[in-house]
Amino acid sequence: MKDEDRMTIDERRKYLRIKQKRYAAADRPARSQLLDEMAEVTGLHRKSLIRLMSGDLARQPRQKQRGRTYNVSVHCALKVIAESRDYICADRLQPSLVKMAKQLARHGELELTPELLTSLDSISVSTVKRILRRLKQDEPQLERKRATSKEILGQVAVRRIAWDEPNPGHFEVDLVHHCGQNASGHYVHSLQMIDVATGWSERVATLGRSYRVMEDAFRRILARTPLPVHEIHSDNGSEFLQHHMIRFWQEEIGGVALSRGRPYRKNDQRFVEQKNSTLVRDYLGYGRLDTVVQTNLLNLLYEWMGIYYNLFQPVMRMVEKEIVQGPDGSYRTRRRYDQARTPFERLCETGVLDSAERERWQELYDQINPRQLRLQIHQWLGQLFALPGAKPGETEDIFDTLLPAGSCEPELWICGQLWPSFDLPTYPQLLRLSEGRNGASRNRSANKVAR
Repeated sequence: MKDEDRMTIDERRKYLRIKQKRYAAADRPARSQLLDEMAEVTGLHRKSLIRLMSGDLARQPRQKQRGRTYNVSVHCALKVIAESRDYICADRLQPSLVKMAKQLARHGELELTPELLTSLDSISVSTVKRILRRLKQDEPQLERKRATSKEILGQVAVRRIAWDEPNPGHFEVDLVHHCGQNASGHYVHSLQMIDVATGWSERVATLGRSYRVMEDAFRRILARTPLPVHEIHSDNGSEFLQHHMIRFWQEEIGGVALSRGRPYRKNDQRFVEQKNSTLVRDYLGYGRLDTVVQTNLLNLLYEWMGIYYNLFQPVMRMVEKEIVQGPDGSYRTRRRYDQARTPFERLCETGVLDSAERERWQELYDQINPRQLRLQIHQWLGQLFALPGAKPGETEDIFDTLLPAGSCEPELWICGQLWPSFDLPTYPQLLRLSEGRNGASRNRSANKVAR
């Protein structure tokens, strides 16, 4: 019987008191069957059960208290050994107590005696657990280094963007991993930003999630979105909350408020979490993407997906929610939504765009055939899935995925070349362009990302 399935003494006595009446009234064959059943349930021997059934099942107080088996020196030694082993569990600590005690004694951390060594050799795991439980109450563990330090978390306010936020420019941001079944090495991520007020969405693909690629991704979005950015609301991931990104938003960009949700509360980023499903996973699935060519192709795909969804896909926005009581006395939330309009239409209604910017987007809207664009997007997806993954042992240069210096149209750049139309480059073209840039940057070996 497993330890977690065993009854405690009080549970056994309670069970036996219930069976005692049947045992007293039963004949010899029935008593034998009851003993078999009680032995299986309690784990006690039949002779012990016969003795208990014939006597009083009430627990008697101990006549004499048992003395302490292990003295204070054992407790002090366990305290030093547990601290040296970073307070690992007793099951891992107990088998090597003597060995670790001798090691610490050689360095002057413990004073060993033959009695102490004998006690450490004979002490059980259960006793070590009880002693450590008492010791850890007074001796807390050293604070572990978090991926996102408390210093950075203290600089970013914890809040939620209101569902009825009227002003555009308050973005929820999140990162979607495309690692497949294996999270090792560097692979592609999708950075997505959703404006709460209008539903305007932007996506960028990054190879890895270092501060260089994250900063480049945000620069791409800032260069092409017509919305002003007033707030960036993220989760507590270290890719967003780090010194480099705080410097980027506060010093280089300026005027952008940073906020974060509560840990393990995805509803604090409910708008972007919903779009992670419909605008990323529904297109790319859960497979692995891990090459420069895949990253660049996905960035071009995301540019046209942004145009398609922001200009031609209507979204509904909740305008009212009310708690109502049903006929059975239960309560539910009744939500009402406004008329469906595209993010571009909602943006125009806010009056944020000046006339020139609005005319530029309206001209782009008039020139695009949404049906053909949708078909083209799915064709590009087929080309993306046909690309081979990274080869084991080879390196991928993340600098081949970054925005070229001085580019004014980041969404159309692939490997340093401008592709201004729907004529998507084929895989051989992308491969040659990528190899050309790799050849020009062989001396940047420090910037290589090893798989």
